[in-house]
Amino acid sequence: MIPPKNTLTICFAHVAYQLGPQFALRNTGINHFQVWDGDELKRRIGDADVLAVSGLWRDDMLEHAEKLRFIQSVSAGTDQFSRERLSQRGIRLASARGANARVVAEHAMALILALARRLPEARDNQAKRVWRGMIGDLTQREDELGGKTLLVVGLGGIGGRLARLAKAFDMRVVGLRRDPARGKGDADSVHAVGELKAVLPEADFVALTCPLNRETENLIDAGALGRMKRSAYLVNVARGRCVDEAALAKALADGRIAGAGIDVTVEEPPAQSSPLWALPNALITPHTAGETRRYEDNVLDILQENLDRLWRGEKTLRNDVV
Repeated sequence: MIPPKNTLTICFAHVAYQLGPQFALRNTGINHFQVWDGDELKRRIGDADVLAVSGLWRDDMLEHAEKLRFIQSVSAGTDQFSRERLSQRGIRLASARGANARVVAEHAMALILALARRLPEARDNQAKRVWRGMIGDLTQREDELGGKTLLVVGLGGIGGRLARLAKAFDMRVVGLRRDPARGKGDADSVHAVGELKAVLPEADFVALTCPLNRETENLIDAGALGRMKRSAYLVNVARGRCVDEAALAKALADGRIAGAGIDVTVEEPPAQSSPLWALPNALITPHTAGETRRYEDNVLDILQENLDRLWRGEKTLRNDVV
């Protein structure tokens, strides 16, 4: 059980997100404070009954968290938390899954459009004051999305929304999900994740919207890239470790696939020596697919719902992890 409302203390921890200030605007009367870096979090975590955190978390902070009873992740991913250690301490954990499902799907669609319409090249040409002429080579022109096949790997909240958006552009959508029996939603067909290799050759665009787990780590490796069309594009708004990054860089450099839209990388930011930076057919955004002006409020809505459930003594939380 967590303390009652009048004695509860929440710590909000993030390098940029204005969680504490936005929570204050709700006038809940709940005591709270915000920290902005890992050192400050380590110093002050002992004051918190509830912690809202994502990237600043380190498992060794548990040694200083005597009062901690509940962690609300401020991101959908929770692979940075040791479930075993939290369970041993009796600390509950919930994710922010769904807080940014709409906007991540929109970002994936934006990457697909940017790749198809060659917008990165246009921006580069603008910076160089180059007005590109008409192109005779059909393979080098901008393309249309209508009639193209989009393979969505992970047909959950984000992937399902992306499928809906793609259908508005008259694309054919093939979905992969762990349990195909849960339905195809707006996709034209749905298959198990294990059928990836069989359906990859059909795709003009492959979009990763899946969680990171044992099944999806390095899901897109050299073998998978080799099964894609040379004219196909990869879009990753999932997790960097879902892709073998070295194999992707080689496939892009060799023209084995046409290009990639990448919002997540194994190391964030990538090392300055990473070949991804300089590849003209790679479009990189800095893990911003989920960021919007409403993100803090979306997360706080989930946090407040989970606090209410805990105070009522309910065993199930929204986006339960531990």
